[in-house]
Amino acid sequence: MRIMGLDVGSKTVGVAMSDELGWTAQGMETIAINEENNVFGLERIGELIEVHDVQKIVVGFPKNMNNTVGPRGEATQKFADRLRESFHLPVILWDERLSTMAAERMLIEADMSRKKRKKVIDKVAAVMILQGFLDSQK
Repeated sequence: MRIMGLDVGSKTVGVAMSDELGWTAQGMETIAINEENNVFGLERIGELIEVHDVQKIVVGFPKNMNNTVGPRGEATQKFADRLRESFHLPVILWDERLSTMAAERMLIEADMSRKKRKKVIDKVAAVMILQGFLDSQK
């Protein structure tokens, strides 16, 4: 059973996928979206779900440091609802506080240029979100 991890922003969705045993997360791709124009990348997400036989989706849930839910978190909740309605799969909101910052720090330490980091940051954050969830299940 594969699990998909998503890092959802207003312009991109980073995608990660678990191995079949649910032990490790690997980065897949970054999907361009346009939240303002109601373009959410659901067609591509659906293709990945079908090809990889995904049974569950973990979505990074950006809470504020004081544990409240702000505008970005509310948008993420709506995105998760769209996923549930579109694919009829369990969708788990996973606390992702600091995951993007941790991903950026890791890429900086790897001496990746700012331009290259921008292209992969969401995918790496999705890996960190999904791996955190997978580790919690053991």
